[in-house]
Amino acid sequence: MRTKVIHLYALVCLAACMAAAQQPASEAHPQQSPDPFGQSFFAPELVIQNQQAIGLTDEQKNYFRTEIRDAQMKFTDLQWKLQDEGEKMLSLVRQPHVDEQQALAQLEKVLSVEREVKRAQVALLVHIKNKLTPDQQAKLEDLRSKAAR
Repeated sequence: MRTKVIHLYALVCLAACMAAAQQPASEAHPQQSPDPFGQSFFAPELVIQNQQAIGLTDEQKNYFRTEIRDAQMKFTDLQWKLQDEGEKMLSLVRQPHVDEQQALAQLEKVLSVEREVKRAQVALLVHIKNKLTPDQQAKLEDLRSKAAR
């Protein structure tokens, strides 16, 4: 019985993680208060949409294009990898008798890919923030707070 509960829990966690990974942050938890961690960074879309208002230089624009393009390629690769590992996990837990060691080992692979996705997301956000001047960051914070009202 305990093993079945563990497997059911793992399956539910996997499904929730995969669903959350496929939704933009604003849609994943629409009723929650703003994320203080997320509020410390600037989404690439926010920077792109306000490039004139914050006075991005040509050098910054080129840097952001390269960083975002590289990140998109990495995210696409990771999405494929996550889908593959998730399908393997599902095939294991759909069996009439689930091998606990195999299921947990596969769960580790899924969680590892999810960790890679989150690491790549934060790395991109750090690169973006570090390339913006303090004045540009202040303007973006102001624009973001006005949009939230």
